[in-house]
Amino acid sequence: MSNFQPPSHYLPHQAPMVLLDRVYAIEKDNAVCEVSVSADGALAPFLTPQGTLPAWFAIEIMAQTIGVWSGWHGRQHNEAPEIGMLLGSRGFKSTLDHYPNGSLLRSTATMLLRDDRLASFECRLDIDGQTVAQAKLNVYQTGQQELDRLIQKSKTKDLIA
Repeated sequence: MSNFQPPSHYLPHQAPMVLLDRVYAIEKDNAVCEVSVSADGALAPFLTPQGTLPAWFAIEIMAQTIGVWSGWHGRQHNEAPEIGMLLGSRGFKSTLDHYPNGSLLRSTATMLLRDDRLASFECRLDIDGQTVAQAKLNVYQTGQQELDRLIQKSKTKDLIA
């Protein structure tokens, strides 16, 4: 394991939308990131009044782990992080409804297959070495021209409506 930049270095997001605290590891086909469930961490704006994190946030944490993987690999070729889209998830399961205050969530994303811009990852979220959530996520990475085209079409539809 070597030293990594903060997750925001690899993502096209800014706070408070970066839901990860730390990049733990990145390899050819996988990435591991961590985030603490705490009132002074990245997840603070999203905690319940009891200080817990609803389990459905696991999908975004997993998706951002994929984003970190993609951004890190892009940075190796002097490319800026690109926006990715979560197309869907399959088989999402969580053993908990909420993740407890004070817990360290470790998110692992392992690539199953990848095309030019489309990929599928097997993801899991662990607390203290126990898997508490898992899913397969399908993602799509847009290019800047395609993103500009989508935004323009959206603006045109708004003007017509």
